[in-house]
Amino acid sequence: MEITLIHGQMHKGSTYHIADSLKEKLADKDTVVHEFFLPKDGPTYCVGCFQCILKGETYCLEAQKVQKIKEAMLRSKVIIVDSPTYCFEMTGQLKTLFDHFAYQWMSHRPEGEMFSKIGVAVSTSAGAGDRNVTKSIRRQLFWWGISKAHTLNFKVNASSWEEVSEKIRMKIDREVDETALKIKGELNHPNPKIKTRVVFNVMRKMQGSNTWNKVDKEHWESNQWLGKMRPW
Repeated sequence: MEITLIHGQMHKGSTYHIADSLKEKLADKDTVVHEFFLPKDGPTYCVGCFQCILKGETYCLEAQKVQKIKEAMLRSKVIIVDSPTYCFEMTGQLKTLFDHFAYQWMSHRPEGEMFSKIGVAVSTSAGAGDRNVTKSIRRQLFWWGISKAHTLNFKVNASSWEEVSEKIRMKIDREVDETALKIKGELNHPNPKIKTRVVFNVMRKMQGSNTWNKVDKEHWESNQWLGKMRPW
């Protein structure tokens, strides 16, 4: 099995430690882990040029970094994305990465492999906002086609991992264990949920009458999704 782990920050604080713990509980001696730290390993900006959507993802000014992360995700069964809570939201660098993947939303050119993957959104806050962050991350994963997505969000009441109380650490360990167990049980059941199927079919009908974006429609046609074929 392969796992992709995307950290929405460079420092190794509470959020990092929780995501790393989950990775360790899922991995065995044969597991390959692709790990990325933002902004070092990702794009630094998005100018909103629409080239990825209108011409193709290789036309992006930072395509090399973006496609390296995409290739790792396509090979992975589990995708873990974490971000500490900054002003009730994910970090700016993580949002920048998600912006670069707008072209692979179900409304444009989703990757068929994404529909069989398991996602995990992880966030911590010193006091509030962590649930909002994991909700935002899950929303992005959903539009990629990942309907099986778990969340791990905690109010750690501390500004560093070292300051987190033993009581909260015990709660974190328990929930990470439970999430790892659920994921292991889902690995052999890749079919997407009903909501994903419904949204996909709405987008399929939209692409069937698409006269405004040739690149998008050709993607759906080449995958035979406008007919009876589905990515699951």
